[in-house]
Amino acid sequence: MKKVGDGTRILNFLIDTAFIFLVAFAGFKTWNWYVMYWGYTPHNFGWFFAGALFVYYLLFEALFTRTPGKWFTYTKVVNDAGKRPSLIAVLVRTLARLTIVDLFFMPFIGKPLHDYISKTMVVEV
Repeated sequence: MKKVGDGTRILNFLIDTAFIFLVAFAGFKTWNWYVMYWGYTPHNFGWFFAGALFVYYLLFEALFTRTPGKWFTYTKVVNDAGKRPSLIAVLVRTLARLTIVDLFFMPFIGKPLHDYISKTMVVEV
């Protein structure tokens, strides 16, 4: 079980963020159609992005232990014992991703906040 480096994690992030953006943008545009024609309350794009991010990571990591970005780089999420993470760990991991300070922990603790507090890591398959 070999932990992945920062370059692989960045590639995972970029691929997953592109998918999340597309889903959030589609939801935002659909909602805006309802705003225009049915009088729904308008919302900021950030709410759609945060919601898409939460659902995306929670579903993919809970069901498959990997996201499309991790499939592309042949990596997966495991707990500290090297086994499948629990649903609670995946939920904590996903909620921690919503904080804006998540990635700033890498220089201080050697991994992002979402890995640290959920006691998980990303490893090669």
